[in-house]
Amino acid sequence: MMGYGIGFGLLGPLFMLLFWVLLIVGAVWLVRAIFWSGRGRSWAAQHTEKTQTPLEILAQRYARGEITREQYEIMKQDLS
Repeated sequence: MMGYGIGFGLLGPLFMLLFWVLLIVGAVWLVRAIFWSGRGRSWAAQHTEKTQTPLEILAQRYARGEITREQYEIMKQDLS
């Protein structure tokens, strides 16, 4: 017989939507990869360019409450 069969049924539009989403995401990724690589440095390297001194890191740890005042003073003396 020459029936039409079930075919994709309701999955057809879902596959078409998935195809277009993947195509758009791939195109965006490709464009970003092409234009971003020309800058010479990664995004992370650009945003962590300012390095902190050990004393600044220690002061931040104390401010966040990760270490006590006694620990802070001892470590500060060790670093100085």
